[in-house]
Amino acid sequence: MNQALLPEWLNPETLLHGLGPYLLPVVCLIIFAECGLLLGFFLPGDSLLFTAGLFVAKGYISTPLWVICVLLTICAFVGNVVGYYIGLKAGPAMFNKPDSKLFKRDHVDKTHAFFEKYGPRAIVLARFVPIVRTFITAIAGVGRMDQRKFFTFSAIGAVLWATGLTVLGYFLGQIDFIHNNLEAMLILIVFISVLPIIFEVLKARRERKHAAGPGN
Repeated sequence: MNQALLPEWLNPETLLHGLGPYLLPVVCLIIFAECGLLLGFFLPGDSLLFTAGLFVAKGYISTPLWVICVLLTICAFVGNVVGYYIGLKAGPAMFNKPDSKLFKRDHVDKTHAFFEKYGPRAIVLARFVPIVRTFITAIAGVGRMDQRKFFTFSAIGAVLWATGLTVLGYFLGQIDFIHNNLEAMLILIVFISVLPIIFEVLKARRERKHAAGPGN
């Protein structure tokens, strides 16, 4: 199988094959880190979930699919909770630095307004976008998004993302063409995951243009 497009150490199949008995704990840790720890933005969450499901289908992983889905969903949700409290506790100090080019108070205000308008959809959609899903949890904490709303839709997003992609990998993994072209499928998954956000951006742009009226 050609894996030339992905760095070897980040290749999901390489990770899964090399973990042995520690496979499931490490996969859970990676999903947790990508969803909650700011340093986990580079981790291959989407492709790892998909490949995990594929490996279950191929018999490389003996743990029942439902157990894996439950564990990964819990890790994804707990990661969001941790990320939220990182933003809640440490965020103000980071965003109030006058010389900060990345963390600015204006970003917090705009994010809060964004959540007020798109709240539930923003949390669920962001789950499917690499990098965004890592940082949006901390931003939600900094912006003081309502905790009950955030946790509720974080749980929905965790189920749709962690369970959804793992189950998708399981069923598609039984198709020889998918297994033989795994890397192309993983790249396609990343591309598809960005489409909802592109749609929302275009929709918001049309709404602003419509609100401005003709001639503006």
